[in-house]
Amino acid sequence: MYLSSRLNLYLLGGVTAVSMLFAMYQAVWEMHSLRDEVQRQALLLAESQQRSVEQILETGSARDLQGFVDQFENHERLAGVGVYDPTGKTMAVTASMASHLAETPAAVLRSLETHHVRGEFFRGSGMPMYVLALPVSAESRLMGAIAIFNNVGYTVAPIWRHALTSVAQTLLIVGITLLLIRWSLGTRLRRMTQWLRDMRAGKTLPDDELPNDVLFEPLASEVTRLATSLHQARAAAEEEARLRDAAQDLWTAERLRISMQSKLNGRRLFAVSNREPYEHSYQAGSVIWRVPPSGLVTALEPVLRACNGTWVAQGTGSADRQTADDCGRLRVPPDHAQYTLRRVWLTEQEESGFYFGFANEGLWPLCHIAHTRPIFRAEDWEQYQAVNRKFAAALLEEMKHEKDPVVLVQDYHFALLPQLVKEQRPDARVAIFWHIPWPNPEAFDICPWKRELVTGMLGADLIGFHIQAHCNNFLETVDRVLESRIDREHFAVNRQEHLTAVRPFPISVEFGGDSRTAGARALHADRKAALKHLGIDAIFLGVGVDRVDYTKGIPERFRGIERLLELYPSYRGKLTFVQIGAPSRTHIRRYQELLTEVEQEAERINRRFRTRSWKPILFLNRHHDRAEIQQYYQAADFCLVTSLHDGMNLVAKEYVAARDDEQGVLILSRFTGASHELPDALIVNPYDSGELANSIHTACCMCPEEQSARMRRMRRAVQEYNVYRWAGNLISELAGIRLGVLEPDVLAAAAAAAPRPLSVIDGIAS
Repeated sequence: MYLSSRLNLYLLGGVTAVSMLFAMYQAVWEMHSLRDEVQRQALLLAESQQRSVEQILETGSARDLQGFVDQFENHERLAGVGVYDPTGKTMAVTASMASHLAETPAAVLRSLETHHVRGEFFRGSGMPMYVLALPVSAESRLMGAIAIFNNVGYTVAPIWRHALTSVAQTLLIVGITLLLIRWSLGTRLRRMTQWLRDMRAGKTLPDDELPNDVLFEPLASEVTRLATSLHQARAAAEEEARLRDAAQDLWTAERLRISMQSKLNGRRLFAVSNREPYEHSYQAGSVIWRVPPSGLVTALEPVLRACNGTWVAQGTGSADRQTADDCGRLRVPPDHAQYTLRRVWLTEQEESGFYFGFANEGLWPLCHIAHTRPIFRAEDWEQYQAVNRKFAAALLEEMKHEKDPVVLVQDYHFALLPQLVKEQRPDARVAIFWHIPWPNPEAFDICPWKRELVTGMLGADLIGFHIQAHCNNFLETVDRVLESRIDREHFAVNRQEHLTAVRPFPISVEFGGDSRTAGARALHADRKAALKHLGIDAIFLGVGVDRVDYTKGIPERFRGIERLLELYPSYRGKLTFVQIGAPSRTHIRRYQELLTEVEQEAERINRRFRTRSWKPILFLNRHHDRAEIQQYYQAADFCLVTSLHDGMNLVAKEYVAARDDEQGVLILSRFTGASHELPDALIVNPYDSGELANSIHTACCMCPEEQSARMRRMRRAVQEYNVYRWAGNLISELAGIRLGVLEPDVLAAAAAAAPRPLSVIDGIAS
């Protein structure tokens, strides 16, 4: 209250002072203008009467002279006229002026002395007056002077009244403005204060509680971020307290952050990936930012925030260059900067050879045994090497002043990077996590540059795969293509006195409710509402969520739906399968052909079975955001994950995490890493359309009690082995590695501490 009153006082005082100064300036300026105007008019009148006065003075008639001056009595704005002799004595003056003149005005005397026109302002009997004197001569003989008197009181007073009125009006406007501000802004500020108070008290508030005016938008945005941070911190604390109370050993983002601060012990983490965690682009003339869909951001960001780390990635957004400095650096997240993003720029030729060429036409089909022949071109390999060197240079530049840095390289795009980094920084602890399968050595043997790839990976101190089978395949590949010592008991490779540990780290998803989708779920979780939204009349709903990739088995999935309708005609008109298929790598011909194949297969089956109000397959070929996908997860009776070959497949875990109603059935390919961790899913061979059809029938007929029992066990597994545990285990083991060749007892300890697949932990054979 005191601050508000003092602010009002300062504002009123300041406005008053400025208004007075401006009014005084305006009054003085108008006075000068008035003087010029009065002088001009008086001079015109004097000159016009000069000849008449000369004639009267020549005759010497005092009566005529008095009559002359009396004719100017009661003229508007003219006080009177006077005639003076050469000595300055009054000869005649208008009767109304006689009482105002105690003596001859000084301007008249100066005019007679100088024989020039003179004028001045003076006060006659307390009235502001102006007099102009004009000498009268005949044949170079001074005969006297004519004086024109003007009453300027009628204009001076209005000038000052106008100035003071302006000041008063200004003060009135300021007062009204203050009242309006206090009424409008004050009300909104009080709402915002109450919103924060309620948030601090732990109340859940709707988004529209905050003022949404353009004026308040920046402040409201910052307040919302602050409140969100407070809410997240409270939720993390409550979750941690709940877990401790329940004696549960679950990983959360906060636990990961605190744990990694201790494990890294002041060292900085440097993450390298092809996809960046934040992307800037132009939209409607302005720059916006978004987080590309990726579990890596969820997993790694708490650690990077905790240690002020750096993420090195390719800049792909249309506004990425404009939002970074000359070196490609910027602090992220954009709304609450806590770590550094270093963007690396690739030319179109580099991206074509490195990403679309060698990585996705060569390594991707090579590692996924999905019957698509890999393509290896020498020019693509050259670009792959060049881009790996470019990323290595950027990474080395970022960590040149860091002691004992920790480096985490992501995926098959950067197989050469560990060795490139290790050659320059042997003190760095380097890990690479391979997100896709590692094939058997016979399959990998067809790669022309297999030695270079494996050698590059063995530059790392730790190599991670999803499951133990991929680790075994890698060790067998190393044994086949390189001269090295392999410790199969402890899963390590010793090459040229450098030891590389090979471990399984099954990746997972974030587990827990997401407030961003709560409203959408309430609207669409009901199956009928979801089907109505799609324009479909059906009883059973199935869902599949994939990139349109030949490893995902989408055509095989559709043929399973077709076989179901052949074997069980009762499902015709009652079951619809929704396939969400995000376009992927459309620059590559094989993916273009696959998209055409998927569309044609869906249309073929629909033509065979569809009715006027129903069709068996709905193919949604576009990108869907997380909230949209959650709607389908929560409404579907079953989810089909029928990959032909997959390192893990997080869609299976996302579906399980979304089903907090403990209903729904997961149908899962045996060729995914997830099948080793989720044995309560219906495990199928995706190539067998009959088995797939029978599994769908089983899912639709499964009683709610069995669905709940299976889903509860799967949810427990996903919750306990979530993405934060994956990041914690991977970075903990990397941070704890002792550089150099390890002794057998150290190897044994590291192997014992390594995470084991769930199937082993739970006593279930893989």
